Amino acid sequence: MKKVEIKPGVYWVGGVDWDIRNFHGYLTPRGTTYNAYLIIDEKIVLVDTVKHYLFDEMLARIKEIIDPSKIDYILSNHVEMDHSGSISRMLEIAPEAKVITSVQGERGLRRHYKKNWDFHVVKSGDSLDIGKRKLVFVHTPMVHWPDSMLTYIEIDKLLLPNDAFGQHIGGSERFDDQIEWGILKEEAAKYYANIVLPYGKQVQKAIAALGGLDIDMIGPSHGIIWRSYIPRILDEYVKWAANATENKALIVYDTMWGSTEKIAYSLREGLEEAGVPVTMRSLNTNQISDIITDLLTSKLILIGSPTLNNGYLPSMGAFLTYIKGLKPINRTGFAFGSFGWGGQAVGEIEKVMEVLGWELPVKGINLKYIPDDDELLATKGVGNDLAKLICREE
Repeated sequence: MKKVEIKPGVYWVGGVDWDIRNFHGYLTPRGTTYNAYLIIDEKIVLVDTVKHYLFDEMLARIKEIIDPSKIDYILSNHVEMDHSGSISRMLEIAPEAKVITSVQGERGLRRHYKKNWDFHVVKSGDSLDIGKRKLVFVHTPMVHWPDSMLTYIEIDKLLLPNDAFGQHIGGSERFDDQIEWGILKEEAAKYYANIVLPYGKQVQKAIAALGGLDIDMIGPSHGIIWRSYIPRILDEYVKWAANATENKALIVYDTMWGSTEKIAYSLREGLEEAGVPVTMRSLNTNQISDIITDLLTSKLILIGSPTLNNGYLPSMGAFLTYIKGLKPINRTGFAFGSFGWGGQAVGEIEKVMEVLGWELPVKGINLKYIPDDDELLATKGVGNDLAKLICREE
């Protein structure tokens, strides 16, 4: 695959990671890309790099355009090593290049690579003239690291926001209109839910900062480049950043001998009978990064586990730890489970929901051993009641 000119004099020169399937615990069945951009002007700028093992691929694309030793600046919008991992090798080829980054970016890059590079540190609102173009830098701390920064080029109406608006999609397609919107939305939602979700307030500030910019292309650091669906993806980001949800339910559970699963399906029956769409996710068959995508837009979250050793099952422990870190807010929670003796799992699940600040309007269900028909009928009724509660909130 050759370089791609995305604007006159601006090229995609990144790398495609066809085979990656696990991105620090996040499943990536479509692979991903590490997008780097080369700007040709009076000064030549490389915006971000690629993961270290794709350096040669990036370098080959740069060589199609220029002698890489002529690069004047390497712009690091974000320190994380999937984007900064080839800076050291790039500087061996272009030793006179300055590294542009934020204050936090300089600290992070020094800490990561232990090198005394020639840094050009920029503050939010600073700009750099490189010829006919002016690069404008806007700090977006905690979207999703403290050093995160975006770069805007007015003459090209081009935004280079690093991880914001990204998706893990690897392929030969470079632009959004080359892939069906449903796939793009799904992967962008999964990316946001698993990486950016805790930083909704910071995302809202970043979106507000973009309000006055004329943008007709967004080149994120992962996945496709946005040019046709920019209004759509911005609308989704506005909703996701506000933790806006829909009147639908997500049931997440694990089961030991099938009792908790019976409760889960009875709750589903009651919810659906009352007109609330339900997504069922067993932790036995679904990976937590996929489940979080469902959680992103679900108002009612029902979580169930049998009691094991005075707590919940280990799979449930991993899931609850994960969502505590992602901090989804503005949800209604409900805990359920089964037990033989003790019965602590339901209470422990509720504690996590309380930490997250979720509403718990209905007492959890905790049934001993195997639920009978009457108990399952009552459970169905609880599902019905929960459906009416979340619909009433609208």
